[in-house]
Amino acid sequence: MDDIDPPRVARHADSLILGALETLGLQWDGDVLYQSSRLPAYSGAVDQLHAAGLLYPCACKRREVSRHPYPGTCREQGLQDGPGRSLRLRTTAGVVSFVDDIQGIHHQNVGAETGDFVVRRADGLTAYHLAVVIDDHWQGVTRVVRGADLLTSTAAQLHVQESLGLPTPGYAHLPMIVDAHGRKISKSLGAEAALLKSQPGAVLLSVLRYLGQDPDPGLAGSSVLDILAWATRHWRLEAVPKVRQLQVTSHKL
Repeated sequence: MDDIDPPRVARHADSLILGALETLGLQWDGDVLYQSSRLPAYSGAVDQLHAAGLLYPCACKRREVSRHPYPGTCREQGLQDGPGRSLRLRTTAGVVSFVDDIQGIHHQNVGAETGDFVVRRADGLTAYHLAVVIDDHWQGVTRVVRGADLLTSTAAQLHVQESLGLPTPGYAHLPMIVDAHGRKISKSLGAEAALLKSQPGAVLLSVLRYLGQDPDPGLAGSSVLDILAWATRHWRLEAVPKVRQLQVTSHKL
């Protein structure tokens, strides 16, 4: 559970997320892992990177470097770590390539497009790229399945894995389902949340259709468990649209 940034964590967000998964009949293995319980592991990874000479302190303010790539202002300044300073991971020139199971071959030059990126923020909190890499490895994740809005984050995470000597999992980035304005459909939109609560089976069937599957018409009105069982038996990864966004055609899924 992503709760690494306390100022931005909405109250009861975890309960809402887990409740939505349960409504859809989805389950998870073991206890839910909260990032807020993993701070010692993140600190250990920072120490490892620092000992390898791959990090450097940065005094730049976010408003000063809001554009990409980071120009390397503090890279060779020899600054000392301390309050109000972030730690950046050095990147190298060259293109990182990987094959996504849905989106295909993806190329990205992290050094040129992103630049040296933050792994520990100036307020002491761990940055996203480092936290997810450490947690995926600790949990034994072999395939990361997530939304295509995170496709461009993958190359930076591959760089973190390489820097720490960790294995690289497989990746599959699903197209995001968005409304007519390009906004992600989520529980925050109201109507969809009500539909999920009252007709979870209908929501599952709609999502399967958007993802290129062809659910049996006889599943209409079935329980979420029956629909999931059908989807597990008949899932075709090759049928998932190889696009980053899919637009809903009405106000409902």
